[in-house]
Amino acid sequence: MKDAAELTALRAREPGLIGRGWQKRSRRPLTGDDDRLLIIAADHPGRGALGVRGDAGAMASRTELLDRLATALSRPGVDGVLGTADLLDDLLLMGALDDRVAIGSMNRGGLQGAVFELDDRFTAYTPQAIAAQGLEGGKALTRICLDDPGTAATLEAAAAAVTSLAEYGLMALLEPFMSVHDADGVRNLLDPDSVTKSIQIAAALGATSAYTWLKLPVVDDLERVLDATTLPTLLLGGDPRGDPHDTYAAWADALRLPAVHGLVVGRALLYPPDGDVAAAVDIAAGLVHRGGGDITSRASG
Repeated sequence: MKDAAELTALRAREPGLIGRGWQKRSRRPLTGDDDRLLIIAADHPGRGALGVRGDAGAMASRTELLDRLATALSRPGVDGVLGTADLLDDLLLMGALDDRVAIGSMNRGGLQGAVFELDDRFTAYTPQAIAAQGLEGGKALTRICLDDPGTAATLEAAAAAVTSLAEYGLMALLEPFMSVHDADGVRNLLDPDSVTKSIQIAAALGATSAYTWLKLPVVDDLERVLDATTLPTLLLGGDPRGDPHDTYAAWADALRLPAVHGLVVGRALLYPPDGDVAAAVDIAAGLVHRGGGDITSRASG
């Protein structure tokens, strides 16, 4: 496995290696026999969101993040990773993406805390680049704020991305929220009715829904919320808070719903309180692919 110094040297000396590496990468189907996915999310830094559990700079070290990602991607039951091009290119050079799903994050222009946060421009992957490089899909954060005009451009761009990815036969993963401005900045509304409304809006984006998946938060009354759509759904981890065992238990309950096909989780697995990335990832993999089991014993074992 290459270290950060080797990656920098390769980038300086032989940048064309990245393009050739994407063409040679060993690929796999999007889902396996159980039609479920565990994807490690690592696109937060591209939007300037570096904090985890109160540590504002937790994700600032690329060396540490890559080490944690390499550990996660090496564990059985992990299907792939979601990230921006800089991160996925690093993982490609490290040899960590063979036979793993790679999903490109497309809109990172809505920087955390910016006055233009909800004018969430598509500044990272394009559908055309995703197809050309052989990624398995693209993800769009789709925050809907009814009193912010920037929402209109985000919706238009997300709809175009859905249509374009479908033309290539590739997953379009939409992460919708109803959002508001408050004293602390942009806040996503996580009550059941707001999440239901965001689902209805996002599911209608684009000229076809054939390849659209949803990435949704675990909220109260989730069974009723998910009755809002027939689109396959992955649950997000969000900013980790509280006892991890409570989080695992909530995931286990949600994964029993037929609409839920897995998890897209980043910080909760990459930065667990005890620092044991492998153990946290193994718990999540068990929940996704083996139907749960004894969460407590696995977490402590």
